[in-house]
Amino acid sequence: MPKKLSISLAVVVLLAVIGAFAIYLWDQNYENEIADGVTIGGVDVGGLSADEAATQLRASLVTPLDKDVVVRYGDEKYKLDSKDLNVHTDIDEMVAEAVQVSEDDGILARTWRRVTGGEVDYAIQPQLDYSQSSVNEFIKGVSENIDQEPQDASVEPTGETLEPVAAQPGIKVEENKLERQVESALESPVDRKVKAKVEKVKPEVTTGDLAAKYPTYIVVDRSNFQLRLYKDLKLEKTYTVAIGAVGYDTPTGLYSIQDKQVDPVWNVPDSDWAGDLAGTTVPPGPDNPLKARWMGIYDGAGIHGTSDVASLGSAASHGCVRMDVPDVIDLYDRVDVGTPIYIS
Repeated sequence: MPKKLSISLAVVVLLAVIGAFAIYLWDQNYENEIADGVTIGGVDVGGLSADEAATQLRASLVTPLDKDVVVRYGDEKYKLDSKDLNVHTDIDEMVAEAVQVSEDDGILARTWRRVTGGEVDYAIQPQLDYSQSSVNEFIKGVSENIDQEPQDASVEPTGETLEPVAAQPGIKVEENKLERQVESALESPVDRKVKAKVEKVKPEVTTGDLAAKYPTYIVVDRSNFQLRLYKDLKLEKTYTVAIGAVGYDTPTGLYSIQDKQVDPVWNVPDSDWAGDLAGTTVPPGPDNPLKARWMGIYDGAGIHGTSDVASLGSAASHGCVRMDVPDVIDLYDRVDVGTPIYIS
């Protein structure tokens, strides 16, 4: 090999060695420095050393993570105390990952990136440790405060009317979605507020269902001595009746027809007012005051026909509702066992 060529090659090799050594030394100056473009939990740590990044993360990430998470619903606020959760994250591990990703390209690629001002597009999500059971208890508590059972449509009887009461939908917290929202807020150093999502719960009985649910309804108006029969929530017929005398009051409240009998047997109550008949059984016939039909209501009280038509329109019975015989037969054929009866 010519001497001049040998010298030239030697010079090239020497320069290459010097250049490589220079690049090595320069790269060593950036040891443990995080590349531009790397973020941890949304915090830009590019250009920082490992120690600087750790300090920055404690200020920008860890400290905010100590703040309460607030769930809102309407005007109500529910706070999840981070201290109860024992929230913590491994800063050193996240910084080590940032340093590692900054060095993964190799020395030449790192050098070129630094010379040209290039970046590493890499986002590290913080790995938080916290008490999942505390989150679950919090979600449960929020739900218990917000959830509302649906209200079925119903009727509100008075002595003179039968008023429909509209159904009301309920609300229920979407717990799975709320859990995800809360966990996301726990991991965010910025957005620590959550708006609870709810779903509407339909009632089983809607207003449109009322007529079908109450095809027949009886209202006894004691003050006016009237029995009103409703069909599909509309007044169909009004009957004059007698009710319990003072001291033998017809029981008030909401009941239902418990049983029905044609030409009923009278099981005489074991009461002083029954005299010698107390505790006995009287078959159908002229001595039986329960004429034609019987519709039991409550504790021995019921609706029956009477031969004492002069007592109708007054308080005269021993607790039962008396009707004229043609009327009680007519009513008997219009109602079933289970028909609600409201006595005012």
